[in-house]
Amino acid sequence: MTGTITHDPPPAAGGRQSGPLIVTEDPDLLDDLLRLCAAAGATPEVHHSLPGTPLSTPSAFTAAATSATTPAPSASARPTGWEAAPLVLVGDDAARRVRGAVRRRGVVLVGRDQDDSGVWQRAVEIGADHVLMLPDGEQWLVDRIADVAEGVGRPALTVGVIGGRGGAGASTLACALAVTSAREGLRTLLVDADPMGGGLDVLLGGETADGLRWPAFAASRGRVGGGALEESLPELHSLRVLSWDRGDCVAVPPQAVRAVLAAARRRGGTVVVDLPRRIDDGVAEILAQLDVGLLVVPAELRAVAAAGRVAAAVGMVLRDLRVAVRGPYASGLDDREVARLLGLPLAGEVPAESGLLRATESRRPPGTPSRGPLARFCRGFWERALAESDGRGGSAA
Repeated sequence: MTGTITHDPPPAAGGRQSGPLIVTEDPDLLDDLLRLCAAAGATPEVHHSLPGTPLSTPSAFTAAATSATTPAPSASARPTGWEAAPLVLVGDDAARRVRGAVRRRGVVLVGRDQDDSGVWQRAVEIGADHVLMLPDGEQWLVDRIADVAEGVGRPALTVGVIGGRGGAGASTLACALAVTSAREGLRTLLVDADPMGGGLDVLLGGETADGLRWPAFAASRGRVGGGALEESLPELHSLRVLSWDRGDCVAVPPQAVRAVLAAARRRGGTVVVDLPRRIDDGVAEILAQLDVGLLVVPAELRAVAAAGRVAAAVGMVLRDLRVAVRGPYASGLDDREVARLLGLPLAGEVPAESGLLRATESRRPPGTPSRGPLARFCRGFWERALAESDGRGGSAA
């Protein structure tokens, strides 16, 4: 179980960071936290209470647990302390001992008793951002520690594109958004989450490009390294693409989807996901990590009716879902009316672009003409989305 109280963790400076700070005197909890740090590739600093008595004078059980799990920390090699550590993990046993600490972001109170109602009060007293219970919250914590280990700043601005009905043009818009983002100099990953869509690498003209496809990640269970993921994928038109191959595999376990997308987000920049209209467990994992969703809806009544059902399902997981309307318009409809009927904010009208089919057949992806109407729409979307993200201190490149 995890619970959020206030803020996101503090942004890390560039480069590789020092490990998290662990504050606990519970040997079993310490052993688990050291194990999770090792799984995330991070070496922590451990204290019994507020930093002041460094681990160079540990108790017997602390020294044994540390030496058995991870290299002994060096105070001179990794100066951290309460205020400087990129992440602080406070054992529930140590909550009283850190009450007087300076308030900061990135503090997680870690315990084991799922029925302890007082844990929330203790979290407030120490200014914790999150409350986490083991073992349920282990994967969440490994991901947060991995962020520290990889020296992550802001995670990628992650946008999902989904069609309100079949043939709405969601894949075309997803590719155009990714191509435009890469052209603007942002690190960009395009994710094909629809195994029945024929492969976005085909739409980009790269079905024979070297690199891994989704089936290669089906066995992933723990953390996937962001850098390793990026380097393993095909590079097309200055962006990385995670697509499907033409084999028999049409499903990846939800835990693998979660690990792969979390790794992609840790790299920063932008991630664009082409979503299927069916919501299974794997798609739900993706929806939970999106910052913004675009529902592409042709401006005709049957499409609006179908899109209403899609919006209801997606909206159960994704808070920020917007509608992108495609013409031509049926009688009595315009983009604002479509948005009103669906009860969603309007992201804009997706413009028609002459010669799009011909360009795709000649291996030029959507959005390639930088001055074309589709590219202008995508550029305007990114400018607004990135500005909004900066304004609320959220995910941005």
